[in-house]
Amino acid sequence: MLWAEEVKDDKEVKEVKETLIYLEHSETLNFDEERHKDAQLLKGNVIFRHDDALMYCDSAWFYEKSNSLDAFGHVRLVQGDTLQGFSDVLFYDGNTKMARMRRHVKLIHTGTTLTTDSLNYDRQADLAWYYTGGTVADSLNTLDSQWGQYTPATKQAVFKTSVKLVNPNFVLTADTLKYNTESHIADLVGPTEIVYEEETTIYSTLGWYNTQTEESMLLERSQVVHTDGKQMTGDTIFYDKQRGVGDIRKNMEMTDSVQHVTLYGHFGLFYEQERRGYATDSALLVDWSGEEKMYIHADTLYTEETAYRLPIVTEHDSVLVDSVMTAPAPDTVWQDTSYRQVKAWYGVRIYRKDMQAVCDSMRYDGRDSLLSLYKEPVLWSDQQQMSADSVTVFIREGVVEHLHGTGRAIAIQQDDDPKHFNQLSGKEILAFLQEGELREIHVNGNAETVFYPHEDENSPDVVGVNKTQSSYVKLYIRNQKIDHILFTAATTGTMYPLDKISEQETRLGAFFWAEEQRPTDERDVFRDVKKADRPADVALSARDDSEPEETAEPKGKDGKRRKTNNKK
Repeated sequence: MLWAEEVKDDKEVKEVKETLIYLEHSETLNFDEERHKDAQLLKGNVIFRHDDALMYCDSAWFYEKSNSLDAFGHVRLVQGDTLQGFSDVLFYDGNTKMARMRRHVKLIHTGTTLTTDSLNYDRQADLAWYYTGGTVADSLNTLDSQWGQYTPATKQAVFKTSVKLVNPNFVLTADTLKYNTESHIADLVGPTEIVYEEETTIYSTLGWYNTQTEESMLLERSQVVHTDGKQMTGDTIFYDKQRGVGDIRKNMEMTDSVQHVTLYGHFGLFYEQERRGYATDSALLVDWSGEEKMYIHADTLYTEETAYRLPIVTEHDSVLVDSVMTAPAPDTVWQDTSYRQVKAWYGVRIYRKDMQAVCDSMRYDGRDSLLSLYKEPVLWSDQQQMSADSVTVFIREGVVEHLHGTGRAIAIQQDDDPKHFNQLSGKEILAFLQEGELREIHVNGNAETVFYPHEDENSPDVVGVNKTQSSYVKLYIRNQKIDHILFTAATTGTMYPLDKISEQETRLGAFFWAEEQRPTDERDVFRDVKKADRPADVALSARDDSEPEETAEPKGKDGKRRKTNNKK
């Protein structure tokens, strides 16, 4: 055997001895100086030992001087009690501890099996890699790639080029992937797609995915797409597939392509099984189901999808029975469908081209297309401002049809002179729109009006101020101007010259002007605006008892309402 020429102490002797390959057994040993110079030709149950590794084969060429060997036939490499390698051919260098295994290669390590045609295993670095295509399989997943490496000590693997991970529940494909065979966690370090057949697809370029628990952290604008039309996008997504919970941070988007709704924000949660989610921190909901998009901003936005059954009646043609036409009873088929409900709290601002609004809380019912506004709501359409204790907006096929306000209701329009305001107030107000333009306003119950009649339609000159009281008033609008007003027979009123009445006397008791609060476009809904001062008798309490209980914001475990900062 080969020994070192010099040693300085016992420790170094031990280290040098451990670098040598020992022949443990062979049935025959021959030499062929012409064909295999410096080689021992071994056959029959050949066994080598190097440090803590044993190598078995049918035959071998052993180069004692270079401390290396070439093994052939039923090659088996055993290292400790945790790692075994199998191949048809093995080229092993004892000085570098490099094992090159070729043809029908299999490396088995504590429940992980690596198969390939060519494998290099560096025993010194404890690192195995292949480059002609291979497969790594553990108790849960099977991974294929063109190039891969595996570290037995850490059970960490790296895969590159045409990576495919097959799990009983999903298939993951990527260009590059890191994977731990013990934790079953895949580190996503390149474009990656995870597909749950006919259910969910995940797109990401950076993050990690626990293939056992199906929990993940997805970075860099990752996406979670469901076959039912729902999609989550965010800078960071914490996603639990088994529980169906998504936690989205920064630049969040949750889109429902069926309901035509997108929810934005910098923090959001989505619960797939309950079909609900909410957003805070610059929260914005965009409803793009109709002709005009509706933008809703609030401190907190909550959305929930509710399933219900819709009856569809099918009529049958009449049939002739005994010379009498008889129509059989129609069939009723129940169709499963759903609608979306949206709730908002704190600083609600809404923008549509045909209507704008602000309030403290709101609810939108997608089944009946009803938008309900609570706590100091103010609405604008064209040049009209309307407010009441609560307001309901009726939308049909994406178009605002009419508005209904109850309790301390008032409609105001600024005249050509900015000091003059046409006003209608009462207990109840109805406003009707056609083709996106306000056409009629009805006021019912203790109706009062103040308006400034002009000499004619095109004249800016005002003839005076008309104040009336009645039980019911109808106001008609044409080209965004008051066309005419209808009163009941019991109406009383007085026309005052402008110089005989003060500005204060021209203001009805519920009057306030909130033009500064009005959203001017979809981006303006984020503007933080101070509320306009209302008359004391119109100011609302902190909680309006007329608000339905289900619109109240959910409380936390401490019983307090949630309130988050609104970042622009």
